[in-house]
Amino acid sequence: MFKRILVANRGEIALRVIFACRELGIKTVAVYSEADEHALHVRFADEDVCIGPATSAESYLNVPRIISAAEITGADAIHPGYGFLSESAYLAEVCEACHIKFIGPDANVIRLMGDKARARRVMKKAGVPVLPGSDGPVEGEEQALKIAKDLGYPVIIKAAAGGGGRGMRVVRTPEELSQALRTAQREAQAAFGVGDVYLEKYVEHARHIEFQVLGDHHGAVVHLGERECSIQRRHQKLIEEAPSAALTDKVRRKMGGTVVDAARAVQYTNAGTFEFLLDPSGSFYFIEANTRLQVEHGVTELITGIDIVKEQIRIAAGNRLSFKQGDITFTGHAIECRINAETPDTFTPSPGTLTAFSPPGGPGVRIDTFAHVECVVSPYYDSLVAKIMAHGRDRQEAIARMERALSMTVVEGIATTVPLHLRILKDRDFQAAKFDTGFMDRFIGASKDSRPGKKLAEAV
Repeated sequence: MFKRILVANRGEIALRVIFACRELGIKTVAVYSEADEHALHVRFADEDVCIGPATSAESYLNVPRIISAAEITGADAIHPGYGFLSESAYLAEVCEACHIKFIGPDANVIRLMGDKARARRVMKKAGVPVLPGSDGPVEGEEQALKIAKDLGYPVIIKAAAGGGGRGMRVVRTPEELSQALRTAQREAQAAFGVGDVYLEKYVEHARHIEFQVLGDHHGAVVHLGERECSIQRRHQKLIEEAPSAALTDKVRRKMGGTVVDAARAVQYTNAGTFEFLLDPSGSFYFIEANTRLQVEHGVTELITGIDIVKEQIRIAAGNRLSFKQGDITFTGHAIECRINAETPDTFTPSPGTLTAFSPPGGPGVRIDTFAHVECVVSPYYDSLVAKIMAHGRDRQEAIARMERALSMTVVEGIATTVPLHLRILKDRDFQAAKFDTGFMDRFIGASKDSRPGKKLAEAV
């Protein structure tokens, strides 16, 4: 087992990794930017190293500085968390060259699955259903128009590298395609350093379903069930839950088997997530694979009782999975709300200093956060302040516990999305699990008919 792990991240995910390491008896090294000098992950790690100024490019995305921090502290492994360098094949390669274990998949797998167009081809070859689309990146407007015509509108333009909703545009007519293509290419270039995009058929009224997988270095692969991720805005997830009310037992078994086969096809190791679209007929199609720990991993932990971060560490250390697929049991229902530092009606960022912070507690509630009174929510990084999770015997109890938790959450000094989440939870369609990836567009559109801010204020 590792003696010392460097956590190449910040915020709640850095704390999450530190917690797992403490329970395993492993020392930790925190890295931090000048903006995070007083952050909790720095306070609770065994050692800490400043790696640069506030900007991510000069700190959390700077591979040489992270490697240097690992070498001077004697860290024998690096956990990248999620975001930043978590899906960097380059970091994984540098770690290997420096004899530091990267807690994640092999660099070749990261690079393969990070190229969305190439991943589509590999999955298709492995027998995994994929949406009709271009065979690779489109080379210009003329080719894009031809492919879109063959596919039939609507289509979706996607960045070949990266994710998080950047470099994505839905196109419903030929007249929209030219501008959408240029915009998606610019976004992809700015976000990922690569402007390549590809086209897929866009599925109306689809559900976004993802499966959590774990694979060891001895050939064992299991899935930990699915998560429902359809409540999203601009392809950014707002609420996740498990299990999905949209899946029948038959479809769930079929998807689970497909996911395991897909992971084995690319010799996947460590934790990862395979994402799918589920159409109204029950057919499912591979979208992409995320070669890292997901933000919403806690939802799966609540219904399985499996600590995914600990499993990541054990797998990286060369241990075999201690359980087989048949050993995994699923209990109850779990929901996660991502609480962001944003105004709930306009989604405008709201950085600042917390003047009051009181997270909820009580039965079935879990809070993952870095927040505390007088902490600074920085404008330099992701706006996530806390993940509030609720677990109940069934979906209704989980929703009730989440409503209770959100209504008792106190955050002052910044605006948050708590009022928005409360409104969503009270929505009849959400409560009846009658929603798809277009839910938020309809939800926000309906809100515009009322006086701005009125419904949000009433929900609190």
